[in-house]
Amino acid sequence: MKKSIQVLALMAFFGLSSFAVVAQKLSDREFSINGFRNPSVGVEYRYKSFSVHGGYYPTNFKSGITTEFAKAGVTYWFLPVGKKENPSSFYSTVAYARGLTRDYKDKNALIGEVGFRWMVWKGLNIRFGVAALTAKGESVKINPTPGISYSFFFNK
Repeated sequence: MKKSIQVLALMAFFGLSSFAVVAQKLSDREFSINGFRNPSVGVEYRYKSFSVHGGYYPTNFKSGITTEFAKAGVTYWFLPVGKKENPSSFYSTVAYARGLTRDYKDKNALIGEVGFRWMVWKGLNIRFGVAALTAKGESVKINPTPGISYSFFFNK
């Protein structure tokens, strides 16, 4: 829970600091290679305000114990902020996950997530999110979902 609060505080910091500048419009299309957990280690394609993604999703519900999933989902992007050509923005995701290991092996799961993507430099971006994962027979798990990606933009 403490980590979730820290992630929310970071999201609020980046979000509020970005609101000080003029709001922008998202690029028309984007292709991302995601190198760490959020939304998954995989690929993502965005058209306007919606994207689809798929890949490998490792997470730690307990310190030092990694549970692995295959994950695919849809993301809605909103409130783009910043003066960059490709602005930072908030997002909300719904995803299907299939457990690959531990208590979730061969189980279906649903993941909901909210967060903020900070465009660091050119296509390099960092995500700060919080996810809730639910699966039949398991308690709901809430954990932070950091991520790092590189995006290629296709603007008009």
